Amino acid sequence: MHVLLVEDEKDLHQEMRQFLLQAQYLVDSAYTYTEASEKLFVNSYDFVLLDLGLPGGDGLDLLKEARRNEKQEASFIILTARGALDDRIRGLDLGADDYLPKPVSLLELSSRMQAITRRKFGLKRPEITFADGFALDATARTIRHQGHDVPLTKKEFDLLHYLLLHRGRVLTRLQLGEHLWGNVLEDDSDSNYIDVHIKNVRKKLAQFSPVEFIETVRGIGYRAAE
Repeated sequence: MHVLLVEDEKDLHQEMRQFLLQAQYLVDSAYTYTEASEKLFVNSYDFVLLDLGLPGGDGLDLLKEARRNEKQEASFIILTARGALDDRIRGLDLGADDYLPKPVSLLELSSRMQAITRRKFGLKRPEITFADGFALDATARTIRHQGHDVPLTKKEFDLLHYLLLHRGRVLTRLQLGEHLWGNVLEDDSDSNYIDVHIKNVRKKLAQFSPVEFIETVRGIGYRAAE
């Protein structure tokens, strides 16, 4: 998943960034209000981890600005040393999904991000079952079919997971690229790298059971059938 980390304290920023990368998130960085605003305008994110005290502006104003952007569907977690109840209430009222005071426990942050994902997509457990006997465990990052491991690469796993989270919704190649590979706006528009990964996922799953639930929507992208 694609995360924007907005934090101006460089040591803390690097510590959080490294933790998120090790947890298999794709991470963009912003250290100022202006940097964060520009990236939120251009890119779509799954999560924004937002410090409130930023050079150039207040994080709450950034949250308010982002919520006016119809393209931006990110879940926001506010990370701040501010302890005032009014700040927490205002942040939640403006559309923040969670609020963690500093110093932040990175393990707790990870757990809250997973909980938000489950809540956002109506999941009761980290495991997603699909097709004929397949199970994807988002926490363990495994896919199994009737007790057997399905060997997908990191990108193949992320692609399949993202499609399953959005079951029934058509996702364009650009959307998939933004959320799984970062900013692809400058890439070759004729690139078929999404198609190649979809083909590989289908091929590997088909070794265990016939799969037709990943549907091609001609001229647009792909959809995981409900």
